[in-house]
Amino acid sequence: MVRKTIVGAHYGLRDWMAQRITAAVMALFTIIMAAALLRGAAADYQTWAGFMSGGAIRFAAFIFIVSVCWHAWVGVRDIWMDYVKHTGVRLFLHVATLLALIGEAGWAAQVLWRI
Repeated sequence: MVRKTIVGAHYGLRDWMAQRITAAVMALFTIIMAAALLRGAAADYQTWAGFMSGGAIRFAAFIFIVSVCWHAWVGVRDIWMDYVKHTGVRLFLHVATLLALIGEAGWAAQVLWRI
């Protein structure tokens, strides 16, 4: 009898590449933000609000948020797959992790874009 697993891992090149690409995106955004801070973008609230209201930086921040969530999902999912053997518990943890990451992405976008 073949027993199917409800929650299967997707190990392989795709996940490895996703982690590397999202890490590169996060590093690039960090460099951009560090350069902006060094140039005085956070001198006061008005300057910061002006910097963050630009379309390019909002798009970059959105890509950063998505990258952080995707990167975290791949890493945490692999932890659940490696260490949680009970299928029901693993499925619950996967769903809880996804919901938390979606909620955190929405909250981060709201915080960044309400300026």
